[in-house]
Amino acid sequence: MTSRAPWGHVIFSVDAQCEAHWQADMRHIITLYLLLLGAWTLWSGLSWPWGDHFKPLLAIMGMVSSGLVIYIAWRMEIIDSEGAPLQLTTFRTLAYIPWLAWEIVKANIDVARRILSPRMLISPNMIVVPASQSSEIGRVVYANSITLTPGTVSVSVDETTITVHALTQQAGEGVETGEMDGRVTHLEGCR
Repeated sequence: MTSRAPWGHVIFSVDAQCEAHWQADMRHIITLYLLLLGAWTLWSGLSWPWGDHFKPLLAIMGMVSSGLVIYIAWRMEIIDSEGAPLQLTTFRTLAYIPWLAWEIVKANIDVARRILSPRMLISPNMIVVPASQSSEIGRVVYANSITLTPGTVSVSVDETTITVHALTQQAGEGVETGEMDGRVTHLEGCR
């Protein structure tokens, strides 16, 4: 349905708005369906079709269950950018996860050394770091990445900053460098 002004310009198009909304919903629905199906596949022990554990009934049940969950979520109108964050399901994620895993390993080693060697001092402190992410989900990923790294815990998150408790001065300085902030912002697609 289109409404036209007397001079012939289109003021408002319900069809165009509905089409754009439907396309965005379909991207979220497809992404969420594939993520659910992937989780089902991993958790059920189902291997690829040429593997030893492949059972057609199990695969069909996974597809139907994932579809049913999507249908229920769609009817409840809860499929949105938070439920299926498309901006975080890109190839950038494949680069971020190994980097974060390596940071976690390095921080684990540092914390373990401090536990096993009492002469190494800890200096707990609170710092406030900027969060340059443009979306709420981006800030959540950043805060969770800080918390996943041993020796640092995100205490509070606002629109532009995150308050962090650091076990040592070095852990706090590591967060203050902004490398993780930049990587999460890049992951989000803003840099």
